[in-house]
Amino acid sequence: MLNNDSKFVPADKTNLNETIDAVLVKAKSDNDRAFVTALGRGVLVLSVFEHEQSLSHQQICSATGLAKATVSRLIHTLELLDLLKRTDDDRYRLGKSLLKLSSSVWRRYSLVDDALPLLKDFARAHQVSVNIGTEIEGDIRYVACCRSPARLAVNLAVGSSVPVEQTAIGRAYYAALPTNFQQQLLDSLPFSEATTERLKAAQILDENAQFYEQHGYCLSDGEFSPDILAVGIPLYDRATGKFTHALNASVPKANWVTEEYVDYIVPKIKQLATQIEDL
Repeated sequence: MLNNDSKFVPADKTNLNETIDAVLVKAKSDNDRAFVTALGRGVLVLSVFEHEQSLSHQQICSATGLAKATVSRLIHTLELLDLLKRTDDDRYRLGKSLLKLSSSVWRRYSLVDDALPLLKDFARAHQVSVNIGTEIEGDIRYVACCRSPARLAVNLAVGSSVPVEQTAIGRAYYAALPTNFQQQLLDSLPFSEATTERLKAAQILDENAQFYEQHGYCLSDGEFSPDILAVGIPLYDRATGKFTHALNASVPKANWVTEEYVDYIVPKIKQLATQIEDL
């Protein structure tokens, strides 16, 4: 496995690239003439990004076991199709075409679908807007939204994107990542390298990760929108063995004192997260 963090990639789960490689081997052994080997190898290359946000050419070769020349041709094809994207430091990450194809899967993902009744009940019972999001291309994209009857300054829907560093949901998502994945997320933030904005965003996220370690939640008190107060916590997906999403509960700032809102909502949103994770 490329990732050496056993918490993030459980040893008892077969990696996607191992599964696809086994199919390639079997197709060759069975002399399956209907099987398109080149297509299978292309999918094998994509599969090694299951637990990695970016990889070098050599890492792709090592993970797939394919020859360098073969990997080069596959990468070239996948780049032209926008299924892979070359980064500024000559590494590769999944491209926008693949992310577009997967967006509908995220919307139908069982964790999200199964959680919707719980989110609706929670929003109605506590008069808050509650949402689930995940990171895509350096932002948090909402995949489930249940609005509060109380009108918020910013109305977000499924598919909306919000900044990682300014939001409780983004801060919580970042806080739960292993250290090497935190760095990869920082590298993908939509800022130019070594700018004041990027350095400030990294500082904010690191401070909030420390806050999360101490308190078990993250807070956005008007940073994203001056009218919104939100609490966020990460969501653990037992199917994949990692934190794949984050959850928030937000209210109009004018309706609450921050400390009172935190005392009220944090135990409840933690209980909601546990219910979702146990689905």
